[in-house]
Amino acid sequence: MPSHLLSLIPSKWEKIGEVLILKIPEKTASYRQEIAKVYAEVLGCKSVLEGVGGIEGECREPKVNHIYGDKDTETVHVENRVRYKLDPSKIMFSSGNMSERIRMSTIVDENETVVDMFAGIGYFSIPIAVYSTPKKVYAIEMNPTAYHYLCSNITLNNVNHIVKPLLGDNREVTPKGVADRVIMGYLRETYRYLPTAFASLRNRGIIHYHEVCPNEFLETRPFQRIKEAAKQFSLHITGVKKRIIKSYAPGVSHVVLDVDLERG
Repeated sequence: MPSHLLSLIPSKWEKIGEVLILKIPEKTASYRQEIAKVYAEVLGCKSVLEGVGGIEGECREPKVNHIYGDKDTETVHVENRVRYKLDPSKIMFSSGNMSERIRMSTIVDENETVVDMFAGIGYFSIPIAVYSTPKKVYAIEMNPTAYHYLCSNITLNNVNHIVKPLLGDNREVTPKGVADRVIMGYLRETYRYLPTAFASLRNRGIIHYHEVCPNEFLETRPFQRIKEAAKQFSLHITGVKKRIIKSYAPGVSHVVLDVDLERG
């Protein structure tokens, strides 16, 4: 590759187990395999994928192309001593959410029942089960591929006695009136799923509500959406904590609200 293009090679990447995801600048596209080979060797990866379009659809499928190495891109990613088996060419994994996964792993009481409405491969459900050992975690996932890995990861981390996987649209399969805590780890119009989350709560509980929001509306929009929906279910908000997880795009943040609610 010409020396004048070296300044354009990727300065950021995502390493998931033994699989690397790169974004190749257009001006260096004709050298993508050469670039991928070097990164794979330096970072100890068996495969390299090129990220070409973010995450798509309700099933949260990544848009990537294989550009180097082993075409079998299934791998095991270890984070906080939790093992996640997945195929990054088919399933998303956001390293930027690591601090939130770690936070959630120890926030749950051992007597609680948790409903994880968007479980994926077990991003939150499994660390919670490993570190907090709650009474039960209902892990709901509609993507059959993600559900397959969710079931594998439950066994891989020895939490079969805690985590119950449920395949389907959470609006149809979420158990009602069982939850002390509900996780809404989804970023696409999450507020539309609030009725399902409220129905799953006992008389009181906590909802962890995730949203992508323009920074100028961070102080108002996420809370207002929860407040308006809660009124319709005769739920009172007794406490709120807000946490910015990461920058999602210029001027846009991924935020989570921990909302305490009770019926009255």
